[in-house]
Amino acid sequence: MESSTQCVVVGGGPAGIVLGLLLARAGVEVTVLEKHADFLRDFRGDTVHASTVRLLDELGLGEGFRQLPQSKLGNFQLPAGTGDSVILADFGLLKEPYNYVAMVPQWDLLNFLVEAAKQEPTFTLRMNTEVTELLRDGAGAVSGVAYRTRDPLTGETVGTGELSAALTVACDGRGSVLRARAGLVPREFPVPFDTWWFRLPRYSDERDPVASIAPSFGTSDVLLSLTRKDFYQIAYLAAKGLDPKLRAEGVEAFRARIARLRPDLSDRVDNIRSVDDLHLLDVKLNRLSEWHKPGLLLIGDAAHAMSPAGGVGINLAVQDAVAAARIIASPLLSNTLDDGHLAAVQKRRWPPTVIVQTFQRVLHRVIFAQVMAGKQPKPPKLLLFVLRNFPGVRKVPARMIAFGPRPERAPQFARRKPDA
Repeated sequence: MESSTQCVVVGGGPAGIVLGLLLARAGVEVTVLEKHADFLRDFRGDTVHASTVRLLDELGLGEGFRQLPQSKLGNFQLPAGTGDSVILADFGLLKEPYNYVAMVPQWDLLNFLVEAAKQEPTFTLRMNTEVTELLRDGAGAVSGVAYRTRDPLTGETVGTGELSAALTVACDGRGSVLRARAGLVPREFPVPFDTWWFRLPRYSDERDPVASIAPSFGTSDVLLSLTRKDFYQIAYLAAKGLDPKLRAEGVEAFRARIARLRPDLSDRVDNIRSVDDLHLLDVKLNRLSEWHKPGLLLIGDAAHAMSPAGGVGINLAVQDAVAAARIIASPLLSNTLDDGHLAAVQKRRWPPTVIVQTFQRVLHRVIFAQVMAGKQPKPPKLLLFVLRNFPGVRKVPARMIAFGPRPERAPQFARRKPDA
């Protein structure tokens, strides 16, 4: 089967769905291809930062978003190296109503955005559609994609096809197929840890919204817990490459690791039934030097994989999508899109990417690398003194985390009143 569209977006994550929604509101014929049957996958990034909440308000979707199940992060803490912690970022110091980071299950957010996008006649979402190759025209420019469709129950291939497009946008994540097919190789930065995700239950008397993220540091590992409606989503951080050893030790040894880091959770570690319940995230920190080729644009993790440190990956990807929509919508509509427009997207989003990744690299070196080496993390004494004695300073990192170094605003063509 062959077909065509003005823009094909590959990947139905936050960047892909937001880009599809914005372009459709501009009147661009856009098709989003998602290889899975639904968005119900555990252990995806669930942080919705203040800049994204503000974007949803500008799109007329803020009221509906606030009805989704969520909790609010009020601050972010750092270990002080003395057994206690200090508040690094206090979101409460920011101006209301954007003085928090929301924790929302990503599947709820994506389903919500898709429903909004489906109100636009030029938006199409194809699930169970896995892109396998880039199409090229006679001059070598990307002219669309080849794909295969799968049966949602068996996973078997039931069809193949091609979709031609004036622009193909890769939003297919850290392991981007399109990036590999285009021959683009990102620059990798060292990362001292990997992350293992799993769940532990919450009890009926533990229903208060989470107010902060305060890491629990061990001798050579870290535990983070994120609150969900009925469970805790736990991230266990340990030295990169430890996965084979950790699994060989068995589930009892892993349960002991968790109980040591969080004695208050020791009464429920038996819910980790086997090491198969542990979902490994091979943490990456990288970026492409070139985010585009003729007919092809890469954004989000496909262009720059982010460390989970600070939880800013989703925010940066959404901001990429907003900037891209603003720059490419009009040229797509007038059939004048060229490589200069794609370069403009990278030029716009390159500085915030570099700034955030530099911040993450500092965190890796100052905090996480020290822990993985068996040392207690010791932030600079001057930083600790300032944070403890001048609380107003906490507003600066709070704004950086909540909004990022270059927050994007919704383009005028995409804005709607709340009752629209």
